[in-house]
Amino acid sequence: MSYELIAILMFATMLVMLLTGQRVFAAIGAVATGAALLLYGQGAIEMPFAQAFKLFNWFPLLTLPLFIYMGYMLSESGIADDLYKMFHVWFGNVKGGLAIGTIGLMVIISAMNGLSVAGMAIGASVALPELLRRGYDKVMVTGVIQAGSSLGILVPPSVVLVLYGMIARQPVGQLWLAGAIPGLMMAALFIIYIYVRCRLQPHLGPTLDKEELKEITWAEKLQLLRAGIIPFLIFFFMTGLFVMGYTSLVESSAVGAVSATLAALVRRRLTFQVIHTTAKKTLGVSCMFLWIILAALAFGAVFDGIGAVNAIKSLFITRWQLSPWEVLLMMQLSYIVMGMFLDDTAMLVIVAPLYVPLIIALDFNPIWYGVLYTITCQIAYMTPPFGYNLFLMRAMAPPEISLVDIYRSIIPFVLVMTIGLVLVAVFPGLALWLPDYVYGR
Repeated sequence: MSYELIAILMFATMLVMLLTGQRVFAAIGAVATGAALLLYGQGAIEMPFAQAFKLFNWFPLLTLPLFIYMGYMLSESGIADDLYKMFHVWFGNVKGGLAIGTIGLMVIISAMNGLSVAGMAIGASVALPELLRRGYDKVMVTGVIQAGSSLGILVPPSVVLVLYGMIARQPVGQLWLAGAIPGLMMAALFIIYIYVRCRLQPHLGPTLDKEELKEITWAEKLQLLRAGIIPFLIFFFMTGLFVMGYTSLVESSAVGAVSATLAALVRRRLTFQVIHTTAKKTLGVSCMFLWIILAALAFGAVFDGIGAVNAIKSLFITRWQLSPWEVLLMMQLSYIVMGMFLDDTAMLVIVAPLYVPLIIALDFNPIWYGVLYTITCQIAYMTPPFGYNLFLMRAMAPPEISLVDIYRSIIPFVLVMTIGLVLVAVFPGLALWLPDYVYGR
């Protein structure tokens, strides 16, 4: 049997196991283990141990549980709720102002958490009921929350970019900085779309009642503004000190975790229940990611060993005679298709061992490609029929929002995100300027 056929069988078996509902790490690890035993015999028993030691010797891995802990601490202590009250008052007199404020909230939550699930949970439980009560169009605001929550995997400290860095063997610090400007640009595109559409169709995003606005004094507005100070300080101490070179990546994550705990303590919300829930969720998510990374490293080791990367490169470039940009386009389209059925972690684990070496062979920058991958994952999150965010929203939305409403809501935001993807692809400097500036000093 040729190595090309072995690679195809491994890939197909893994997809079948994933489609049967098996856990991601179990499906990938089982295929990697079975293929290794069949190819290398008893010597393959050492492979999982080798990959485990490689994983635990990777120092930036410490950032993963620390950032997850920070996000859950801020969420469980209710600081995110305070933020939304601030946006509610300060943006309430603008057309679509509460929807714009929701995007702002999502950016801050992303900068505190690094996961899209947290933004979705906060948006659906805090922002969505308030937006509906204020008369906002249910289809538009459903799309706002789904699109805004997707920023969690792009804005630093993105956990997805940490995973990409581990699997693709790229520096996480550069990946974070590469995602900052595209993430803020994506948020700005969302805000522009919301503002323009609500100006053209005012009934979609009405302003707050004038009488209600008069009842809120400037003293109360300034008091609410304090809600944004704590997240800003946490973000500054965590990311700002790292960008300025005062802390390393791991030290930055530790600063974020400690700052979040101190913030909850200062606000008198550091209860036993908050600590217990935060620790439990942090442990669960961190262990899940560790198992997935371990399985991915084992799978990638077998794939590298049989030369699957060279076989794919030969197929695309030698036999099909595709240009590098055509190969890149095929990769991005494959993410969209897989995103209909899989989450971002599963997609990354499946294709990173294949695509990243190919990207390097085609002379593309792997840091820039990590940002393209993440933006494409954002789009795939909201692509029917089985987009990850679609079903999260369906589970959290009130009964008056149907699945059809959820599908309709994402159409304009997917188009906006596609524009953002094209901009980053055409102008790589959007992603590479900041890491080049910081690490080139």
